[in-house]
Amino acid sequence: MAKWRRPRDVRAGQGQIGPNAILQLLPVLEQAGGRRFRDQVMAMAGVFAPPSDQGMMPEGPAARMHQALRTLEPEMAPSLAWEAGVRTAYYIMAHRIPSPAQTVLKALPSALAAPLLSKAIAKHAWTFAGSGRFAREGALRFAIVDNPIVRGEVSEVPLCHWHRAVFETLFRTLVDARLRCQETECCATGHDACRFALARNLSF
Repeated sequence: MAKWRRPRDVRAGQGQIGPNAILQLLPVLEQAGGRRFRDQVMAMAGVFAPPSDQGMMPEGPAARMHQALRTLEPEMAPSLAWEAGVRTAYYIMAHRIPSPAQTVLKALPSALAAPLLSKAIAKHAWTFAGSGRFAREGALRFAIVDNPIVRGEVSEVPLCHWHRAVFETLFRTLVDARLRCQETECCATGHDACRFALARNLSF
């Protein structure tokens, strides 16, 4: 198993992040291990009640939730974070992207739909990037510099399964079902940014 070390002092910035960083994780935790497991992760993260689904929330508790999950269940954490990311993407499509816009994206050739969707994601990046700096590096490539969800962590492998699932689910649903997302670099592995690339073939 690849080594991962929880940071001694999680210093997520004072940024705000979308509450789905926690809200979509909670039912996944409960399904995996019951309320006891969900509450254990919350307690370790210092989160004692679900955040409001209205507006934004401080990024610190969200970061600690994901880090607590990796501490308690390092083997299960990737798949659970992925499922939470999938749920987050479906929430975004249900509540944030108007149905007519989704219809247009699905009807367009992928070469036209991809840049439109990536620009829309960039405009609303604060919902999942917090105080990190989001950048489009192409229609199918993104970077989150100083990603608060993994800030201060050290790992041999990329850790951003939640982000990766959000991107992949949005693009597979609205642009091309053959697309897959890979995290090519991660702040936790010593890079300056977490970088994500989508392609039909994951041989980058």
